[in-house]
Parts: sequence; structure tokens; C-alpha cells
Amino acid sequence: MKKLLMFTYSIIAYAIAFSSIIYWILSVSNLIPKISIDQSPKIPTVLAILNNVVLISLFGLQHSIMARGWFKEFFTKYFPRPVERSTFVLFSGILLFVLVSQWQPIGGIIWSIEPNTTLYYVLYALFFIGWTILLVSSFLINHFDLFGLRQTFLELQNKPYTPLNFKVRSFYKYVRHPLYFGMLLGMWITPIMSVTHLLFAIAITIYVIIGTRFEEKDLVTEFGDTYKDYQKSKPMLVPFTKAPKK
Repeated sequence: MKKLLMFTYSIIAYAIAFSSIIYWILSVSNLIPKISIDQSPKIPTVLAILNNVVLISLFGLQHSIMARGWFKEFFTKYFPRPVERSTFVLFSGILLFVLVSQWQPIGGIIWSIEPNTTLYYVLYALFFIGWTILLVSSFLINHFDLFGLRQTFLELQNKPYTPLNFKVRSFYKYVRHPLYFGMLLGMWITPIMSVTHLLFAIAITIYVIIGTRFEEKDLVTEFGDTYKDYQKSKPMLVPFTKAPKK
């Protein structure tokens, strides 16, 4: 019964997290005005910026703290180890929803491409390609391990958890973090770039750069020289930006 409850918990966490990602994508797409981040300003600009800084800081701190090894060890002293990843996913999903839904618009347009033009459709195509890269990259790692379902499913089957092997395939042959590259592509490539969207994109970019540095240290600890060699041969976030060694 306990194992079934853990698996159910991981399914709920997954559903919340995945729904929050879909909500995020739609909110920055400008395709559904009612949930778009590019609505009319509701509060003074200074308060809006302060609000947004607090939101992105909370989101970043949660990820940085809960993803660290010392926190995982602390967590598993009081809670079952199989639900550790699902708990991270659950809190990430909740905070992502809060981040997007409470992000305060500021107003102002940086650029706006005329609808129904070739460039308009090209930018939207790149926008969705970015988010598709993010999703596909999660499966290349192991989507269900990344979101905590594999851990509790193995527990439900009375099988020990086995860490994932280090593999370099598909997008990972060109960039070390294609998942983040897809995220950034989706955030920056848009037919309509408002000041609100720009600040959101900048905030997410800063979060990704800082978070990736911590993640890289964990990967070196886990995979050692194998990952160090990978670091030397592939760029971190942008494909084809690392010159091959002579």
C-alpha cells in the first residue's frame, strides 16, 4: 500500500509539473491573450519589477537547493528515497505556475512582426521547435526518471533503483544541455517581444546559466573523467559554438 501511495504521489507531481510547463509555453506564446504574460500593466512599474525579481529568485533558489546532493541526503533521512525526485518535481511545478501566473506585465514593445507574414510564421516555427527540443531532450535522458516516475515505479515492482548511464546521442552530440537550449530558444524567439517578455527571457537565461554551472559540478562528481572529456568536446548551451581541437 505504501509503495502504491508513493507511485500515486509521483503521478500527481508529474501531472502538476507537466501542466505548469504547458501553461508556461502558452503564456509566452501570445496565442491565448487571457493567460498571456503580455497583458496591460496592473501595478506601478517599480513594484512590477520587484515582484518579478522575487518570483524568479524563489524559483531559482528552489531548484538550486533541492537539486543539490546535500539536500537530497537530508530529505531521505525523513522521507522515502523513491519520492525525493517527485517532491522536487512537485515543488518545481507549483513554483513555475506561480512564477508565470503572477508575473506582472510592464508594457512596451521591443519588436512586433506583422501577422501573416513569412517572418511571422518562421519565428513561430522556431518558437515551437525550441520547446520541442526541450521535450525530446527529456526523453533522450529518460523522461520518466527526470520527472520522478521511474523511481517510484521500480519501488512498486520491488526492483532496486539503477542510476542512468551516461550516453551521448542525438542533440547531445552537439550541445551538453539541449534541454536548456530548447528552453532559451522558446523564450527568445517570438514574433512579439514586449518589455515584459524580454525581462522574463533575461531572468530565465540568468537562471539557466547559474543553474547549469551547479549541475555541471554534480555531473562531474557523478561521471568523473567521462564527463570532463565531454565538457571539452561540446559547448554547454549553444550548439556549434565550440571550436574543434586541432
